[in-house]
Amino acid sequence: MKSKESKTRKRSLFGGEDVNEGKRSKQEDLKLAQKMYGDGVSWFRGAMIGKGSFGRVFVANLKNLKSRYSLYPPIMAVKSADVSASGSIQKEKEVMDNICGCGNIIKCFGEEVTTGESGQMVYNLLLEYGSGGNLADLIKNNGKGLPELDVRRYARSILHGLSHIHKRGYVHCDLKPQNVMLVTNYEGDFVAKIGDFGLAKRVKQMRDSYGCWRGTPMYLSPEVVIDGVQEQPADIWAFGCIVFEMLTGKPLWFLNQDLGIDEILSRSVDEEGRSFLKKCLCRKVMCRLSANMLLKHSFLQGLPDDDDDDIDEVDDSHEVFDINTITSSSSSSLSHDEDDDNGLW
Repeated sequence: MKSKESKTRKRSLFGGEDVNEGKRSKQEDLKLAQKMYGDGVSWFRGAMIGKGSFGRVFVANLKNLKSRYSLYPPIMAVKSADVSASGSIQKEKEVMDNICGCGNIIKCFGEEVTTGESGQMVYNLLLEYGSGGNLADLIKNNGKGLPELDVRRYARSILHGLSHIHKRGYVHCDLKPQNVMLVTNYEGDFVAKIGDFGLAKRVKQMRDSYGCWRGTPMYLSPEVVIDGVQEQPADIWAFGCIVFEMLTGKPLWFLNQDLGIDEILSRSVDEEGRSFLKKCLCRKVMCRLSANMLLKHSFLQGLPDDDDDDIDEVDDSHEVFDINTITSSSSSSLSHDEDDDNGLW
């Protein structure tokens, strides 16, 4: 297993931090980040909230809420990397442009290049901010699994997002709790939204030249591991793993490596939950249901505000708002303006 993991490309929005970095105060980190990465034309760079192989994620706050940039929300997440090492983030921007228009996918508000004090050019991707953190943190903090109503709500939201992604011809490839953000809606409730598209690929796209899998080993489906086939059903398998984790508080294979899927589910989940998960965690790809089919399962019926969770009702006017197109045309006006049913093997 170790050799397989070494061949797998891993990405995480919230990676572990350097020991020396941990000894610095938050204020020192903030000053260092601002010095290295710089602020945007319309936003200040705030605290770092995530780190990974792609770069770092910061909170971004608008400088002037009453300016023309009020099309941006007051607070965003900005994913940043040195321009020379920003290929992954720029690819993510391209994917997000192609799948925009869904209320259950993290919004992209544009891109911008900033300059640090040393002259370092930094590429920044402006994203919707998840004030509730990510699903992994929620599960961890809860300890013994989430209330079933919340599990069903979040599962429905994730499926709406997956349905849209798949409809647009993409495979996410790295669906896991860490990449599901919790965003506050107008009623003050948290809505689950899929983020982190750095490993996403088009349907039928060949494996990359490195010959490695995309994603995180614990959420890879059997066909990905055995046959190297990673298409839309692989996202459904990963989704099933997430639902199991929400229900039980533990990853699917935690202390259960020697058991089959049926036995794991029978020991951990009630009858309706088992019925739902068996449709996600089928070893045979052709037996695995699609996102749209899973949305019709009884496990997700009878939820409140069913009509409000519309997968395609999004205001396109600020789905993709490219700051560079504005700065190029109005730079003078800105001079004063200060996010199978059976076992795996």
